[in-house]
Amino acid sequence: MKRLILFVFCAVAALGTPSVSAQTAKQVLDKCAATVSDKNGVQASFSMESAQYRNVDGTIAVKGRMFKAQTDVATMWFDGKTQWTYMKNNDEVNVSNPTESQLQTLNPYNFINMYKKGYRYTMTSSAQGYQVHLTATDAKRKVQEIFIVVDKNSYAPLEVKLLQGTKWTKFTISNLKKAKLADGEFRFNSKDYPTAEVIDLR
Repeated sequence: MKRLILFVFCAVAALGTPSVSAQTAKQVLDKCAATVSDKNGVQASFSMESAQYRNVDGTIAVKGRMFKAQTDVATMWFDGKTQWTYMKNNDEVNVSNPTESQLQTLNPYNFINMYKKGYRYTMTSSAQGYQVHLTATDAKRKVQEIFIVVDKNSYAPLEVKLLQGTKWTKFTISNLKKAKLADGEFRFNSKDYPTAEVIDLR
């Protein structure tokens, strides 16, 4: 289940090396990145469909490098250094300090830099929005292919479809809005989970 939650933080990943023929796609991705990186924070709802993991709904909040994601099976906090993952079924919290490499698949903040290198991209337009198709230039990348649908008016991400190995995972994102979020919201508070077992993996 923990791996399922980790997928959530790829939900707005995007990539590409700019070229003359792809400048429009680059501009769309730049505006999408700006939308999800408001300095005070943003919140959104999501639904995930996965052949590898069960379908799940949840919410996510992001502020700079910090994030919090919550589903019916787990809650994850990251305050820029420390990560807490609470698993509801076993009332357990794992504490760790993820590396920058690990954060590439955990933190939506990293998408702001990820899309700028390591992928090729093309774009089409439909009534739903801009659809950007990204393919990795390195076969070693965990995420080899991504489709992102971006709203034409707000530049908010509407849908993200990720390919890892041979498995696709699809996220539908809704109700994205700016929010004034306190830094404390991105840290685990033991008072809220008095019976939880804390396992320090640092």
